[in-house]
Amino acid sequence: MNLKSLLLAGSTLLVSTAASAGGFQVTLAGQKNNGMGGVGVGLSLDQAAMFYNPGALAMVRERGVQVGINATMARSAFRAEYGGSQRELRNSTVTPFNLYAGLGPSEGKFRAGIAVYTPFGSKLQYADGWEGRYSLTDITLESVFVQPTVSYAITDKLSIGAGLVILAYGSVNLQRDVPVQDQQGNTGHVELDGTADHKIGYNAGIYYKPSDKLSIGASYRSQIDAHVKSSNGDVSFSNIPASLSSRFTAKHFDVTLPLPATASLGIGVTPTEKLTIGLDANYVFWSKYKSLNFTFDGPVGGATTSNSRREYKDAVTLRLGGQYQLTSGLTVRAGGSFDFSPVKDGFVTPETPDADRLGLNLGASYKFGEHFGIDISGQFINLKKRTQTQAELASNGTTDRVAGTYKTRIVIPGVGLNYTF
Repeated sequence: MNLKSLLLAGSTLLVSTAASAGGFQVTLAGQKNNGMGGVGVGLSLDQAAMFYNPGALAMVRERGVQVGINATMARSAFRAEYGGSQRELRNSTVTPFNLYAGLGPSEGKFRAGIAVYTPFGSKLQYADGWEGRYSLTDITLESVFVQPTVSYAITDKLSIGAGLVILAYGSVNLQRDVPVQDQQGNTGHVELDGTADHKIGYNAGIYYKPSDKLSIGASYRSQIDAHVKSSNGDVSFSNIPASLSSRFTAKHFDVTLPLPATASLGIGVTPTEKLTIGLDANYVFWSKYKSLNFTFDGPVGGATTSNSRREYKDAVTLRLGGQYQLTSGLTVRAGGSFDFSPVKDGFVTPETPDADRLGLNLGASYKFGEHFGIDISGQFINLKKRTQTQAELASNGTTDRVAGTYKTRIVIPGVGLNYTF
């Protein structure tokens, strides 16, 4: 048995394949931003600036509270290299959410706030009997990040801000089949269930508005290493024949996954009082993710360690979007993005069948009176068809994954409520 393939799915600790960014990064943090292709670094739209650029928060004139939720609905298919029927994932929906509260004196230079969001999370359930079932059958991931933030306007044109990024909660459940059968003919199965340690990083930014028609922003979100230590990571087996039980005795696992740093630049243009356009470029330092290493407290298929190569490369996402105020209460939005995948050829895994992706976005807001408003958004994401061959896997030393072709399309509706004061 190839131990590497046993826990291939572990590379998805706190990750997402059904979201709006490459690799396992997600940017569904603000409902208004979601309708504009995910732009926000060079804008000061609302309290979601805490995520996109903390430096812009001080330039948000209104204090407020907002909450939003999205539903990522992916349709993914796989066809093995040497033919056979097309395999599709069983239907699943993930619901990342966001919550922001921004406070400060109405005419002052100081703003503070708290942000709660879910930038990593996924649920994948491959079809029964699919060719990669010995690598992955099911995965469920959950995470919650909390970010207390402060921002200060040095002048009426320049502001800075920073926040602590706290991994407050993270959990993962991974399952796959084992190529053995018990006396009743049931296929062996392994399940990993773990909770990540609390970790702290930071998010900092600067925002400059030289004129009423132009704004510029830059931000940097630090890397956080998500760590499941052995006391919080459980391993369980089922349908293992008694004759092989001594090779499957592990009870716990230990693993660390880098959640990469991101540097972003953004420009905002306001040609007229009613029209706002944003352009963002995100640079993600994926190259820190070289390999995934597991340690077990007992044998898993006869071994107590596992190493699986990842060799990700740094990648860029480009975003463009805008909004137009149709009436005093109604604002409409549109945008798009192009995300270059960090996954090299021959390194695609079943839990992250990533590829270059094109996103198209629409959104709208309606304000009820002076204080209450509703934001809606919709996204369509098309991942380029991605094929890897057995020859590529053998050449790269990555035969712990599956040769074939992956294709994914994603629809993400979202809705949010906001209150300003």
